[in-house]
Amino acid sequence: MKMDKGTVIRTFILFVAWVNTFLTMAGKSPLPFSDEQVEMFVSGAITFIVSLVAWYKNNYVTKKGLQQKETLKKHGLTK
Repeated sequence: MKMDKGTVIRTFILFVAWVNTFLTMAGKSPLPFSDEQVEMFVSGAITFIVSLVAWYKNNYVTKKGLQQKETLKKHGLTK
């Protein structure tokens, strides 16, 4: 199974965002900011944005996506 370039990039960025979040929760300083509140905000914002993009890209939420899902079901290509 070969993943497309966009999937690999989104997966990597999501992984980096989650590592950043866990390091922040553990009291480490993964980002070069001295103010803890700014660091937590940036970390949360990155995680939120990346998670939202990953969810949107990997689910059938648009009209075109729903049409694709129906076509896959019609041809028996879904699990």
